[in-house]
Amino acid sequence: MFDRYTEGARRAMVRAGILALDAGRPALDADVILLGVAEVRPFSLPSFTASAADVRERVDVPDPGSLLATLGIDLAEVHRRTRAGTDEPERWTLRRSRVRPLRVTLYGPLGQIPLAMHARKVIEVAQWRPGPITGERLLWGLLADYANGVGRILCDAGVNLPDLVREAGIPTRRAA
Repeated sequence: MFDRYTEGARRAMVRAGILALDAGRPALDADVILLGVAEVRPFSLPSFTASAADVRERVDVPDPGSLLATLGIDLAEVHRRTRAGTDEPERWTLRRSRVRPLRVTLYGPLGQIPLAMHARKVIEVAQWRPGPITGERLLWGLLADYANGVGRILCDAGVNLPDLVREAGIPTRRAA
């Protein structure tokens, strides 16, 4: 499924998978995909004003580095030594199960993690139109489902959603 993804969009999905695996989450959800998008920034949209730190505050992904730092352990250094190359997008795949078509899983050198319902919807919306899956298309997928909470996270982080939607070229419904 990654064959249509641009390098930036693929990096954002891989980063989201790594964050979810590190946090011990049972599934990759839309809020963690938003955090991956905020960290990688696979687009240049000035109206996406939320920083990765702003999004991280609102997403339940604990930072084990601060706890380990109190013990004198530099988690970033441990990751550099033990995880060299594990974040390279070409080493990760996103696949749909042939037996269970609603099951989509992200596989990589650090493990595998299934996509939760809202995360599957993100990639389905991003892939809906032909052409490459860009960061803007991932953003479209994230904002397409109000129930996933991404819009609330971005509003709380100070993003003007109407401006972001307009700038990203996300199709909207017009009132009659």
